Amino acid sequence: MSLYSEKVMDHFRNPRNVGVIENPDGVGEVGNAKCGDIMKMYIKVENGILVDVKFETFGCGSAIASSSMATEMIKGKPLSEALALTNKAVTEALGGLPAYKLHCSVLAEQAVQAAILDYYKKNNIPYDPADFKNALEEHGHGDGDGE
Repeated sequence: MSLYSEKVMDHFRNPRNVGVIENPDGVGEVGNAKCGDIMKMYIKVENGILVDVKFETFGCGSAIASSSMATEMIKGKPLSEALALTNKAVTEALGGLPAYKLHCSVLAEQAVQAAILDYYKKNNIPYDPADFKNALEEHGHGDGDGE
């Protein structure tokens, strides 16, 4: 039995939405100091809808698959729906991840939140910090203990 589902392997081998958006409306970069994974998420927003999402990930297969799946799950969605994305939803959509790789799905959630937070700040849009608790955590920016 494989440690990884077919969906994880598919998103690792054929990641969706890889790359950079020129002149993005928001950018979120997060990292995990312990494993070295770094995710950068770019978003383009029109009328409150994520019309484009791209990512760059330096990390393991689970990190790449989690980034890819997260972008697929939020592309075309209103910002409020994208903000509601959880690492659990990403993990479930991938058909599961080994317990020691769950932090990869957490990074994907944090990267999405960080990109939307950046968009809100750039556009002086009021926000509730509680909606961005994971993006604002110390380790979300790669300078914490990586837990």
